[in-house]
Amino acid sequence: MVDAPPPGQQAHPGRTRRLGFLLLGHALLGIGIIGALVPVLPTTPFLILAAGCYTRASPRLEAWLLDHPRFGPALRDWRAHGAIAPRAKRAALIGMTTGFALFWFFVRPGWPLALAVLALMGVGATYVLSRPGGAPGA
Repeated sequence: MVDAPPPGQQAHPGRTRRLGFLLLGHALLGIGIIGALVPVLPTTPFLILAAGCYTRASPRLEAWLLDHPRFGPALRDWRAHGAIAPRAKRAALIGMTTGFALFWFFVRPGWPLALAVLALMGVGATYVLSRPGGAPGA
């Protein structure tokens, strides 16, 4: 006979973990949707992370995201090849450049902070450019 878990412990830790991944997936999906509307906020990285969460929490939501007509092709390219489509690379680089310009104009940082942010963005840009290209126009 199996004893009940001690008070304060959950009987189904897998259920709690699944719920955590589901909630995190929803939050990341929401940020990704906002990123589709706001020019300097990326979309695809948040959707990639959301799909990963849905893999662990809800195969139905994972399939919905991977089959989405707008976002699905980029997500499938990433999963299969670690690829970023040329159009998405351009959008990422334009977004980084725009983000830095807005940062420079509105924050007016000193040179050390400006160079640190520029270096961090340079690392991101280098990574984006190093990925293989995906489906054209995706």
